[in-house]
Amino acid sequence: MVVRQLPGEAPAQRTWLAELPGRGITRIWECTGPPGAPVLMLIHGVTFTAELNWGKNFALLGQHFRVVAMDLRGHGDGIAIRGQFRLADCADDIAALAKVLGLGQFVAVGYSMGGMVAQLLYRRHAPLLSGLVLCATARNVLGSPAEKLTALALPAAAAAIRLNPFLQPMSAEFFGMALLGPVDDPAMARQARAQLRRTTLGTAISAVQAVCEFSSHSWIGQVSVPTAVLVTTRDRVVPVSRQLRLARAIPGAVVHEVDADHAACVNQPEAFNQALLQACWSAAATPAAIVAADPAS
Repeated sequence: MVVRQLPGEAPAQRTWLAELPGRGITRIWECTGPPGAPVLMLIHGVTFTAELNWGKNFALLGQHFRVVAMDLRGHGDGIAIRGQFRLADCADDIAALAKVLGLGQFVAVGYSMGGMVAQLLYRRHAPLLSGLVLCATARNVLGSPAEKLTALALPAAAAAIRLNPFLQPMSAEFFGMALLGPVDDPAMARQARAQLRRTTLGTAISAVQAVCEFSSHSWIGQVSVPTAVLVTTRDRVVPVSRQLRLARAIPGAVVHEVDADHAACVNQPEAFNQALLQACWSAAATPAAIVAADPAS
């Protein structure tokens, strides 16, 4: 079924379960956007779901772009995983989804861990990408002795959970809320907790381990598509210095800033939305996007 958006209407939004051949079943969210609009593929962060990470962004982005998002494997309604969580598998899942939907090229928009998956999408499936938007993310997150010590402890914690049937049902709720920080709106806090309970603690720890092992230092400078780096300037999870080093490493990358912490997408959606829209316009790099971004137009 084709859903068309008329001028002045809220963007049509739908969700369904899609099968990726040979990979599994995952939940998809889509805003159809205006006819012929560039495509954005939104990639969420660790412990989050597509709905939690991007739910407050769909409507605005859908006025200008066709927007697609999926639950990453092990998260929410994402593909079931057995064993270790791998960022490369997530990148390959997204490439498979693009084929199923017949998307052609798209702008990969990644948040935190999703930004690392977006980088791997370029590394592994460059012909699919027309642009990159990397939000609150970095080339790697290991630097200080404390960070390295945490990373060393994660494999043992993940193994303990896999081997202990009493720990396996535990959710990522408290882990995810620690990443979010204080949520002032009680209704939003309840919604966030409900979404975070849909991911197991074992998956969360394995995913954080994968994040700690990720590094794009040796190849991120090869990116040749329009790229925007959205920097969360009060981030306590991914330091601003790391986000800026990522931007400097990518030729021609444009920096957009939002005065917010790491969970800006949930805690400060109004400010984040405006910065995100500008970043997506700059990465889409189409004449229509340039006209839309011009306040005088």
